[in-house]
Amino acid sequence: MESRVESLPHDVVEVIMERLPAKSLMRFKAVSKQWRTTIESPSFPERQLKHGQQQSGDDTNILMVSEDAETGIQSLRTLVLVEAGFVVNPTTRWSRPVPLCKVQQLAIDLGESYSELGHSPIKFGFGKDRFTGAYKLVCLYNSSEISLENATTCEVFDFSTNAWRYVTPASPYRIVGCPDPAFVDGSLYWFTDCAETKVVSFDLHTEAFQVVAQAPFYDDPDPDEFVMCNLDNRLCMSRIFWDIQVVWSFNSGNKTWDKMCAIDLVSTYACFKIPSSAAALSPLTLLEVKEKEKKKKLLFFDRAETQTLFAHDPETGSEDIVFSTAESSLGYPVYYFQSLISI
Repeated sequence: MESRVESLPHDVVEVIMERLPAKSLMRFKAVSKQWRTTIESPSFPERQLKHGQQQSGDDTNILMVSEDAETGIQSLRTLVLVEAGFVVNPTTRWSRPVPLCKVQQLAIDLGESYSELGHSPIKFGFGKDRFTGAYKLVCLYNSSEISLENATTCEVFDFSTNAWRYVTPASPYRIVGCPDPAFVDGSLYWFTDCAETKVVSFDLHTEAFQVVAQAPFYDDPDPDEFVMCNLDNRLCMSRIFWDIQVVWSFNSGNKTWDKMCAIDLVSTYACFKIPSSAAALSPLTLLEVKEKEKKKKLLFFDRAETQTLFAHDPETGSEDIVFSTAESSLGYPVYYFQSLISI
């Protein structure tokens, strides 16, 4: 086998390697110096990732991250941001520390008096410029509680300089501290904190904010009652209405929200023995169950009580447990795809 591989031109070997799983490639770096150089070249990880995603289809990996970090977990499918302190690639065990942004340092300097200000929890957005491929970390927060001008303040972390910088103008509306922002196709999205909830976006290429749509409801719900996420590379949101949780998908063409499904929370809670909760269930990803029919189920996570993962069938309204455990410290799940990416 070794002699056959050696007889192949290296450009052919490289094409083959691009189609191999990331974990296998980590081992293959020991085969030869040439293989190691190829696998560690700057352009190879992106090419391998592109082929891997095309071949895997809807193969889903769920990574469990320590629940101690739940307040600051962001997944970019290939990299995971934990508490804005580290960017991690779980496949390669690569990690990179991220310095504190200005508002984090302010919170440390003020100590207990910072919590008395009533400032919203510090949330971070993690995304990738779809034109340049540059990864960016964004901290958007409300200004008035910490005596700053304008509705919000925006800080962006530049991985090339390893430093934070301010971006102006920031969002024209105050934002809801929870839930986490969502990343979709080169932009980050937040809910606004105003009489009629809106969705504001931040383009990671132009670094400009804009209001993209009104939320598909007209009141101002409790932050625990709704979530925002990326499903099939589309902006989606979900909200509790008493005993029903509705999921919508945003149509960027006509700027409208399309209803994907509605979950009967009474039967779901009873079926999976989940205590009734005011917190919305978290959509994670779409699972392909019948390839020819393109039928998909929606994977949810009960983040408030039992830490149960279950799949919801939008056509039948039925649900199946995917994973459940009695361990209370299981962690927080994020949708993850293996890669060789580092930044």
